[in-house]
Parts: sequence; structure tokens; C-alpha cells
Amino acid sequence: MEEDEDSFELEVFEVDEPATPDEVSERRTRRHRRRRRAKSFGSAGPTRSRSSVSVCSSEAARGDQPLVPPATPETPGGAPEAARPTSTFRSSLLNVLGKLVIWRSSSSASARHRAPPTPPHSLASTQPPLQPPQPEPCEYLRGFLAIETERRIRANDREFNAQFHYANNLIKTSKYSVLTFLPLNLFEQFQRLANFYFLCLLVLQMIPAISSLTPVTTAVPLIGVLALTAVKDAYDDYQRHVSDSQVNNRKSLTLRDGKLVEEKWAQVQVGDVIRMENDQFVAADMLLLSTSEPNGLCYIETAELDGETNLKCRQCLLETAEMGQDDARIGAFNGEIVCETPNNLLNKYEGVLTWEGKSYALDNDKVVLRGCVLRNTQWCYGMVIFAGKDTKLMQNSGKTKFKRTSIDRLLNFIIIGIVFFLLSMCLFCTIACGFWETITGRHFQIYLPWDKLVPTDPIEGATVIALLVFFSYTIVLNTVVPISLYVSVEVIRFVQSFLINWDENMYHEKSGTSAKARTTCLNEELGQIEYIFSDKTGTLTQNIMTFNKCSIGEKCYGDVIDEQTGDILEVTEGRVENASSLSSLPGSTQPSTFVHLYNGLTSKSPSAPGTLAIRVSSTIPVDFSENPDFEPEFRFYDKSLLEAVRRKDETVHSFFKLLALCHTVMPDEKSGKLEYQAQSPDEAALVSAARNFGFVFKERSPNSITIDVMGEREVYELLCILDFNNVRKRMSVILRKDGKLRLFCKGADNVIYERLKPDSDARKTKTQDNLNKFASEGLRTLCLAVRDLEDDFFNDWKNRHQAAALSLDNRDEKLDSIYEEIEKDMTLLGATAIEDKLQDGVPQAISKLAQAGIKIWVLTGDKQETAINIGYSCQLLTDDMAEVFIVDGNLYEDVEQQLGRLRDMINNSEKSDGVNGGPTAVSVVTFRWGKDQSESEYQHGCSVEEPEVSGGYALVINGHSLVHALHPSLEKIFLEAASQCKSVICCRVTPLQKAMVVELIKKNKHAVTLAIGDGANDVSMIKAAHIGVGISGQEGLQAVLASDYSLPQFRFLERLLLVHGRWSYFRMCKFLRYFFYKNFAFTLCHFWFAFFCGFSAQTLFDPIFISFYNLFYTALPVMSLGVFDQDVNDKNSLSYPKLYTPGHQDLLFNKKEFLKSAMHGFFTSCILFLVPYGTYIDGVSPKGHALSDHMLFGSVVATILIIVVTAQIALDTAYWTWWSHFTIWGSLCIYFTFTFICNYVFGGPYIGSLTKAMSEPTFWFTTLLTVTILIVPVLAWRFYFVDVKPTLSDRVRLKQRLESLRSRQSQDILRTPSARRTRRSIRSGYAFAHQEGFGRLITSGKIMRKIPRPNVGTDFSFPLSFGSSNLGGSMSPRKPVVASSSSSNAGAFTTLAPPEIPGFNEQS
Repeated sequence: MEEDEDSFELEVFEVDEPATPDEVSERRTRRHRRRRRAKSFGSAGPTRSRSSVSVCSSEAARGDQPLVPPATPETPGGAPEAARPTSTFRSSLLNVLGKLVIWRSSSSASARHRAPPTPPHSLASTQPPLQPPQPEPCEYLRGFLAIETERRIRANDREFNAQFHYANNLIKTSKYSVLTFLPLNLFEQFQRLANFYFLCLLVLQMIPAISSLTPVTTAVPLIGVLALTAVKDAYDDYQRHVSDSQVNNRKSLTLRDGKLVEEKWAQVQVGDVIRMENDQFVAADMLLLSTSEPNGLCYIETAELDGETNLKCRQCLLETAEMGQDDARIGAFNGEIVCETPNNLLNKYEGVLTWEGKSYALDNDKVVLRGCVLRNTQWCYGMVIFAGKDTKLMQNSGKTKFKRTSIDRLLNFIIIGIVFFLLSMCLFCTIACGFWETITGRHFQIYLPWDKLVPTDPIEGATVIALLVFFSYTIVLNTVVPISLYVSVEVIRFVQSFLINWDENMYHEKSGTSAKARTTCLNEELGQIEYIFSDKTGTLTQNIMTFNKCSIGEKCYGDVIDEQTGDILEVTEGRVENASSLSSLPGSTQPSTFVHLYNGLTSKSPSAPGTLAIRVSSTIPVDFSENPDFEPEFRFYDKSLLEAVRRKDETVHSFFKLLALCHTVMPDEKSGKLEYQAQSPDEAALVSAARNFGFVFKERSPNSITIDVMGEREVYELLCILDFNNVRKRMSVILRKDGKLRLFCKGADNVIYERLKPDSDARKTKTQDNLNKFASEGLRTLCLAVRDLEDDFFNDWKNRHQAAALSLDNRDEKLDSIYEEIEKDMTLLGATAIEDKLQDGVPQAISKLAQAGIKIWVLTGDKQETAINIGYSCQLLTDDMAEVFIVDGNLYEDVEQQLGRLRDMINNSEKSDGVNGGPTAVSVVTFRWGKDQSESEYQHGCSVEEPEVSGGYALVINGHSLVHALHPSLEKIFLEAASQCKSVICCRVTPLQKAMVVELIKKNKHAVTLAIGDGANDVSMIKAAHIGVGISGQEGLQAVLASDYSLPQFRFLERLLLVHGRWSYFRMCKFLRYFFYKNFAFTLCHFWFAFFCGFSAQTLFDPIFISFYNLFYTALPVMSLGVFDQDVNDKNSLSYPKLYTPGHQDLLFNKKEFLKSAMHGFFTSCILFLVPYGTYIDGVSPKGHALSDHMLFGSVVATILIIVVTAQIALDTAYWTWWSHFTIWGSLCIYFTFTFICNYVFGGPYIGSLTKAMSEPTFWFTTLLTVTILIVPVLAWRFYFVDVKPTLSDRVRLKQRLESLRSRQSQDILRTPSARRTRRSIRSGYAFAHQEGFGRLITSGKIMRKIPRPNVGTDFSFPLSFGSSNLGGSMSPRKPVVASSSSSNAGAFTTLAPPEIPGFNEQS
């Protein structure tokens, strides 16, 4: 394999050289070998290394050096040969991406990348002109658009860039325009089989020779369906136009001839230089040129891209940063960029800038992407490199797909079957007509003359008549597939959408937003969801960190104890819990619970059975108002901690000093108020807690930190910052005060515990107990430790650290070893417990959805520790699970081994009851009856309690491991293992990976999926799922605009699915069963009549009745059923999540249920025709009048048909309202009223027929007999199954009826899962959303605009030279800001090269 790939590179290098016959033969052999290998590897082709890709894309394109030059040892032939790296990660990544890219011809690629007429100056001028890629050697890689060719851009030169036809910045998601709407929409609608079928029927009905019905009967409903659908499509597309217009009309400042001009986003083009202000959205993917910050730094928020709200740092080239905000200089900037083509990799960018004869390497740190927001940066200039659809945001958005429900797909199949059934009936009638005309009909031409078009020959004439009858019966029997079905379905879905919009229980008062159905065609699919894919940040969590509890010394603070009972009170922040939620508090295992309410605090204690007491006490949060710097929104309920601070407890003071000193937070002052700019919400919460307890972080310089301790100012000399990263999992600072050196350290518990003094066992044990308690409550924990240092030791360590930092060999390893020397023998101070606040009701919603048989996967861009912690908080992960399996391998083999081990563990597990994909181990709802009531009458009907299930597995997989897991050869193992886990969490995933996971489940599990998110990074996932739900959160409206439904908060998803989704599915299925039943009963009467009319296509019913049957006589009752019917109310739908499960197996409507309805209609039509026929065939009235005429018989059958189908829908209706009574009984009145009006007022042909029949007792006896024969068996059948084999719905409905009949003083107490677990956890609660690299920015002073003045009386001073740089006239005094660094090295020290020593300031 390696030899083949190297040979491929050799062929690429020699593509323009003359080849000998032997070389040509050798090349053919290699191509043949590659084709064979492609067949064995699949369509994605063999894995290719990064080097080989760059050689193919650059060398074949223009013959110059690749952007990342590979190693090129000489081959015997004299041609350089590219070395092949062994990175299987990149190989797997390319294979996965290859499945999603679009194939593009080489001609279009050549047209787009034609050589420029004028070669660029400087370095690029010596290179040959850009050539199109050679098709033969690069043919194998043409599937990867992102690595096929390269892009060449020149700044401020639209004429040069226009020749490449790059995409402009216009965003278009709409489908139609005013001119194209009508033809395109009609074309789309007639692609539906049913619409095309009825169009053909309409054409046939316009031919008088074969039609016995007026075309109006088909034209009116067809036009109605087309018009209704067109209006809905027009409204949806109008919303897309509005959204596009809002984005495209945003303003940006663009440089034109050295002057800033305000232009719309849509007018921005590749190569333009634009200026952005603070808090503005980035208009396009841009290369940073200059910023207002020192050293060209820029701070952005990428929540729209990856869901992370912490700030990130970008830095432009120092050479371009010198231009500052001089518009003339920037307008004259003519740098040329050669870079990669558009792709969806958010964390990768490679390019070269050529300017003034020099070349500069470009990477992702110098680029800001569309969708980012500029933060804490007054202004910046950037050059557009990707615009519009080519931006990485749009590349990750995915394509809008036409979504259809599973019922729609089933209906299409059923309708095809019905059409074949219809054709078979028509064929039978055709053959029968031919025989009848041949044998009998030709002898009665004097009474039934043949048409002039029919030949006089008996055989030929009968054949022609039979052929015409085929089309006639096609028209007569077409009501077996009535177009009114589609009208009714559209109307029902439309009204159901409004019921969702009007639900006050899904209204969020705080934000003023409510649930909204943004589509009207997917409602019943909400009742069949099997997989939910959820984002974390902003969807499950509020991304608000609060200091909840802490452990200092050996004591735990934060728990509030009831002074009377000694029980721990649970803080609910002023929300009064109802009885059902109070009973779910931890420890509520007794038959009843005695609950105290303390102004937002609750406690539990056992009491007498059947009692529920609530009382209010005066317990309030701790008052911090004595502190002038306190924050009014800060809440803490344990007064003992504040008392310990006031007693000047040494350990407590050291604890809070560490929080105030060991961090990378920057202070700021706005409107005279001290504010903190934190890189992560974790650090902000810790520093805020120290501030409110009297340890106020005031200011910092490159080598000092100033705090206020209980009103006294303290200044510490900052000697060193040992920065945080994901490997170290800790952060340390070394400070000097009053001549004493001290190291402050915070980090993960396991990391800190390994570095403590040997004599810390007692405190370690007690702190570990508290850590376990915090972890069991879903809190994020950090351990704090200190160490006093000697001057001699520190000076020696500093010298050795300097030597390691200057080393050119194994610098990272040497620095890690140096860090270990000083971060040891520490003294444990305690631990912090921070709550990542979940949105209200998230744990309860997740547990209810899990009980409903829905599997929930969390797909997030956050770190692994953070994702796991939130998993425990929202009960996706529980301590009862057998194991939480983490897949974090970097190599293909590692991931394969880990997934294989997980699969084997699951398959070999003896706990089969709790392992094989079962629901989350949670309590389910039970009912409690009063002592005076007997349970025997309801024992088998209402006992719905299920045992709690423990055990099971959970899977946590990282994004880099997911790349391998989605490889075609591993995805089956991954799917098999993941589908058997109770919970799956994918962390550090890209937007594209989210969509790929959804597609994997859709493709292999054939399950209905739902994706829910709130940011632009969730758009591709939302579009890929069957149902997309957008949260109206803080990250913009991109997710909402791309969604099918929008919700204010995640907790409303429970009601959307378990109530509206289940009702919609239940109603639609019942509607379809009844609709097919009534239409088979109606249509087949014509078929039975054919046996008695010589198969002449004579209709049994009045044509007016045929037209009005589905339009007026039976439309309202069935639509009322589809809109308002419900088997159980919303309360019981939420209380019994198991009611949701029938939708997973399509139990309420499937092929079997359709056949049952069709057979029921078949039987009904037989009875409807035969019983009246037997009565009226020789019927005579008492006055001697003959009753056996065609019109009277047809009127009798039609009337009995209306009565029977009305009685049937009355039996089917489970929820009676005034509207149900009006539509059901009103439809009978409408029938009789319309019949008399049409016959007597308008003089219809059937005038007097029904009146004559109803005047005879024969009619009433026949009606009673027919209705009895048809309805009594249905009643008996249903009563039998409800009594012998009741479903859960039957049981709950019975209980619901009993509740309505009984007036009980005590209400049922529902036991629902608690948001907190009481058992101790042995897992680590560590989670810290922090980025490395920020420590070096502080100690170097590069982010300091204004250095604080040294304080008089301190024992040290700090230089004022830090932070100074020459940026033209753009420098202005400014308060410090904060952002995260995008560096990924192993610590703050490792990111700087000599002679600057990272982490140390110049003074030290």
C-alpha cells in the first residue's frame, strides 16, 4: 500500500514530462492497481495522507511548492518522492468526508481556476501560471472538493478575483420567486402520485362517451388541494425570503478606493477588505489584517459555530497589524493569498500570503469565520477569503431536505395498492360487461341501443363497449381513493399546528416566547420519535455557573439544615414545588412524604401515611450587603461560611485567597462598577464567590495581582503562571508577598491528590467524601491546594525551567518534568462545587422521555469532562449504571479495540434486563388510593407501576474518535455498541459530525429521529433529522429558522412529544382507519350494483350525493375526529409515558390495520346493498305502489349508509365536546336538508324518492335491521377486547372516567424521578471549561492596554514597557479584556520561543 501511494506521488510529479514506453506501461499498471483497490475500499477510495493530498492538489495545479512541503527524498529516477505519514486519523477523516462531498467535473473546476492574465508580483511572479488540475493523476481524488485545487485571491482587486467566479456573499435559502412560483410549485405537486392520478381522472371525466359523472366532482377538490398546498408553500417560502433578506441586508463597512463605504452583506465579495466594530457579527470568513488590540490580538465568540460561549483569541500577522486603522494604507494593501478551497473543517485553514516580496504562512489562528461575534475588540479589519455559500458556516449547514412522515410513505404504498385493486375491479367489470353484451345485451338493443361509435357486429361491439366501460368504472369507483383524503389530511395537520401554537403550557413567561409549529406536515411524526439528538449548551443548560457548595478543611459548606428536624433543605430558588414534584425529592421512598417549604427551601421527613403538610419559615439567603463590592444576584444559603470568614479562620481565608489569585480573569470597570471578563464561566463563578465573601480581585499587571481582603488592600508579586491544559488538568500561580513565596494550585481531584503531602490522609478522606457527595448532585468540582516555597529552591527551579524552555529538543517533555518538581508536596485546602445550571425541568423531561422508550443522545462541542458532568446532572448518566465507557482513542486501531471491548461487555453481560437498550433507570408513575376505597375494582386496570431497572451502560465518545467510528469499516460496530447503551454522549464534535451521526441512525435503524439545538452549529443536525426543533435561546435564530418546530426551552419537548405528538399520531391513525372504512363502504356499493345493471357503469347513487358524500355529509365528523379526539387527557399522557410507545411500532396504523378497515368497509357495503335489495326487489307499498325502482332503492341505500357511518364515528369518538356533537349529529341534519333542497328546490332527478321511501314502514324496519347487523358486532368486539385484553390506554381511560365520577378530597400523588440522587458517587465531578495559553498573554503583558501604576510601599515594582507596541495611530488607552487563546501546546510555557521565557515576567 505504501509503495502504491508513493508511486502515485511520483506519477504526479512527472505528469508534464515526456514518458518512455516502459513508464507508460508502469503507469497503466499502477492505475489498474488503484482501481482494484478502490473497489475493495468502496467509493471513498483508499486512505490518503496529508502530504500526498497536498502534492496532488498543488503540484498538479500549478507546479510550485505545496503549502506544507513534504519530505522529498530522491528516488532512483531522479524525481522527488513524497514521504507518506502514518496518520490514520487524517486518512479516516478523508474517507468520512468523502461520503458527503459532491462530485464535480474537471471542466468546471478548470473554468473556476483559470490562470490569471497578469502574474502576481514578488514570489508568485517567478512561478508558472496556474493550470487546471491534471485529470488523470488527480481523478482518484476528485471526490474531495476541499483538496482538489487551491484558491488565489488578491486584496482590493475585484477585477482580478472576478475571473475565478467565486461565490458572492449573498445567502439564498428560498425556493421560489414571483415568476417561478406557479410553474415550479405545480410541477412539484404533480410529482405526487395522488395529484397526478386525479388529474388523469379529471381528463377522463371530460370525455362524454365514457363519463357518467360531471368533471366538477373531481375538479373542485383537486383545485382545493392544489390551492391549499400552494398557499402553505408560499407562506413557508416567504418566511425564508424574510430571513434571507434580514441577513443579506445587514450593513458592513467596506474599503473602496481607500475610503470606508457602507454596503450590504450581499454586496461583499471575495478579496474585499471590511471593517468590523465590537459586538458585530462577522460578515464572511476573513483573514485578519489589523485590530485595535496590542500585537494584533482579536477576541471572538464562536457560539454560533461550536456552541462554546467562552471567548477565543485570534491574532493577525504583525506585519499587517502595523497598518492599524489607516484606511489609505489598508486600501493600498495588495497582498495575494493562495489557500485551500472551501471546506467544512472549522479548526483548519492553510494558506500563504505573498506581500511585498515576502511570503507568510497562514493558519486558523489568523482567520475569523462568519457567524462569530467580535467581543472586547473596538475594531478590526479583515480580508474576505470565503463568502456566502463557501463560508465554513454554510458548508456545515447542510442541505434543506423535503421531509415526509412515515404515514405519508405508508399512504403512498397503500394508494398504489388501492389503485391496483381499483384497476382489478374495473378489469373484472370490463370482462363481465363483454360477456353480458355478447350473450344478453345485444338482444335488447331496442330498449338499450348501442352508441353510434359501436360496431354492429356483436363480438366487436361488445368488445368496444367493454373497453369504454373500463374507463367508465375507473371514474365511478375512483372514490375508493378520494382526493378529499388529502384535503382532510392537510386541514387536520394545519389545525393541529395551531393547537401547538396556542398551548399556554408551552409558553415561557420570562422570555415571552411560546412553542411554534413552523411546518404543518410533520405533526403525527412527533408521536413516533425513537431517537433524540440534543445539543448541550443553551439547550440542556443555561451556561450559567453558580458557586453552590464547597469543602474547606474537613468541613462541608453550602447545605442548609432545618433547625427543627435536622434535615437537609434543598434549594429551589423561590419556586414552590407542587405535590407531585415534592414527592419526588431524594429519599422519598416512603408511601408518603412530610414536606416543609422554607421560602424556596424544601426538606423531607417521614410522617403519618396519607398526610402532606406545607409550612413556610423565614429562612433567607445570606446577606452580603456589608461588602461594598457584593453582587446582588449572588446567592448562598449557608451562613456558617460567612461566619467563618468573619472569624478569620486561617484555612477559610487561604481558600478564598486562592480563588481570588489563581485565575486568568481580567478586571474591568463599567459605569463605576467592577466587572470581570472571564475566559470561562467556571473561573467567573469562582472569582465571583471570593468577591462576595470579601476577597475582591481588583486589578492585575504583567507581574502583580491586587486584591481586597475584608477591606484591606493586598498586592502580590506574580512570578509565574503554570497554565491550564487538558493534559495537566490543573493551573498554578507562584506569588510573593512580604518576602514569602507561595504556590497556589487548583485542578482535578485525582491530579491534586497525587501531589499532596503524605500526611494529608485525614483531610483527603473527608474531602473525598464531600467530593463524592458533590458529584452525586451533578456539581462540577475542583480541588485547591497550596505550597510554601523557599527562595533557594525557587531560584534553582527557575534556572532549570529557563534551560528547559530554551531547549530545542523535547521541550514539552522537559517542561512537564519541571512542572512536576514544583507542583508536589502541597497542602490540601478543600474543594469547590459549581453548578452548571440546567434549564428548568430538564432532568424530569429527560426521564419522562426515557420512560417513553425514547433514546437520547447528546452531541456537543464541549469538553469531555463538562459533557459527562452535565450527563449526570440531567440524569442521562446515573451512578447505578454498570459502567460509563469512554472512547477517546486517537488511532483507528485504538477506537476499534475500545468499541469492540464495549460490545463484548454488553453482549456477555448477565444483566440482560437492564442492558439491552432499556430505558433509563428511573421511577415511574404510580397511583395511591385512599384507605376507604377498594383497589380490587381497579386492580388489573390501573396498576401500572413498573420495577426500577438498574445497571446498563453509557457511551461517551470524543470527536477525534468519532471520525474513526464513522469510518465505513467501523460504523457497524459503533452502531451496534451505541444502540445497546442507555445513553450516548458525543463530545468535541463538529456540526458536520452531528449530522453524520443522525444520518447513521436514520440509515441503519430506520427509526424516526428528532434533533434539537439552539445555535448555528446545530443547523446541519436539525436539517438531517426527521424532525428538527430549534430552541429560542441566546445564540441567535439560525437553529429556529432551520427547524420544523421551535420551543422556548428544552422541558417543553416533553409536552410536545408526549401530548401533542401522541395525540396527533393517535388522531391521524384513527382518522385514516375510519376514512378508508367509510369510502370502501360507499364505493363498493357501486360494484355490487354492477351485477344487477349489466355492468353498464350505471351509478347506484344520485350524482349529487356522490359529489357531496365526502365533501359535506361525512367531512365534518371525520375532521373533528382528526383534530380534537383524544383517548386520555394531557395530564395522564404525561403521567404515563408508556402510552407513547405504540408509535414506535406503528401499531395504530399499518398495513394490517388498513386491511382491517378495508375488510370492515367491504362487509359494510355488502350488508348495505344486499339487505335493502332483498327488501325492495319485489317491494310493494300497502297502497299497491311498486317500491322496486332504481332511484328509490338508491336513496334508501344512501340514507342507511349515512346513518351507519355516522353511528360508527360516534363509536370511534373517545372525547366528546360540543363540537363533536355538532358535527356528528349535524351531519345527519345536513344530509336530509341538502337532499330535500337539491330535489325540491333545484328540481333534481331524484325528487320524491327519499320522501316516498320514508313514508313507508319498510324503510324504517330495513334501516333498523341494517344498522343493527353492522353496529352490534363492532360493539361486541370492542367490549370483549377492552374487558379481556385491555391496552394501557384502556386502563388509563378507565381510571380517568372513574376520577371524573368520584369526588375525592385527596388527589393522587405522582412519584416522578428526582433531579438529585441521594446515593454517594465514587466518580470524579471534575469539569473545567478553560483553554490554555492565556497565562502567557498575561505575563507577557501583550493584552495590557494600560498597566496599573505601582503601589507605593510595595517591596517590588514592575516595568511599564510591557504591552507597548507600534501600531500606527491606532493605539488608545483601553481597559483590559479577556479571551481564550487558541494555542494547543502543552502549557503556557511551551508556546513561546527563546529568548522570551514563557510564564515569567521580566522582573522575576
